[in-house]
Amino acid sequence: QVQLVESGGGLVQPGGSLRLSCAASGSIFRFYTMGWYRQAPGKQRELVAAITRGGSTNYADSVKGRFTISGDNALKIVYLQMNSLKPEDTAVYYCNLAVGTVVHWGQGTQVTVSS
Repeated sequence: QVQLVESGGGLVQPGGSLRLSCAASGSIFRFYTMGWYRQAPGKQRELVAAITRGGSTNYADSVKGRFTISGDNALKIVYLQMNSLKPEDTAVYYCNLAVGTVVHWGQGTQVTVSS
């Protein structure tokens, strides 16, 4: 059983910053990937950023240069630093842990970018 607990969402003005955190616990195998996805109203859930235990990262084109994903050495906590936020970044952000084809999700945290 894997548990993912997210925190750090909220309301921020355009151009502002937020940092999301995701803490993983439970039966976690050695090799896995953690990531952040988001889902805006009326849209499909999309990948924002992901990181492997080896430290490799990848980002959606829409957030490159603005968002940074990082994790502790054990990859039990993952962060998403979001800078230069735009109204189009408004969504529910979900933490994700994937081991092969097995995927676990957090409960989601709302991020709203509005003046």
